[in-house]
Amino acid sequence: MNSLKGKNIFLRALELEDINYLFSIENNEKYWSISDSQIPFSKYLLNRYLKNSDMDIYEAKQLRLVIADFQNITIGLIDLFDIDFKNNRAGVAIIINEKMRSKGFAKEALELLIKYSKTHLSLHQLYCNILEDNTHSVNLFKSVEFKQVGLKKDWIKFDGKYKNELLLQLICT
Repeated sequence: MNSLKGKNIFLRALELEDINYLFSIENNEKYWSISDSQIPFSKYLLNRYLKNSDMDIYEAKQLRLVIADFQNITIGLIDLFDIDFKNNRAGVAIIINEKMRSKGFAKEALELLIKYSKTHLSLHQLYCNILEDNTHSVNLFKSVEFKQVGLKKDWIKFDGKYKNELLLQLICT
């Protein structure tokens, strides 16, 4: 699919072979504050998730794609979640492998996802929730025209501390 292919990367569906990568991401406690998770996932559960990932997007209300380079090396994941087709909106989340950050892959993946969301899903708006102190992510989303529309004070409690969370939004025109 050409709409999911960029200059340096492409976005593809999850495959059963992605189980170890998914396991490492979902069980990395470092990401739990941003994923709102606090429990580990078993390979059994993740395998069931992968086997059911062919569920129709209109039923699942989510889409998780792998960000890969043209040698099919996994760079990260990008998600549409809480897809609301009545109001034509969805949340966006992205994670890039630490060694692959600051190379433009996340921005290119977001640009591809935005274009796909408008062209193929007819979404009117995308939003994301980012911890206020995650300046790299805030700057990334702002670089693709997301605007800050809200601040949720003391929204996320992690390691005994409360953190503010920003709400950013993109109206797809």
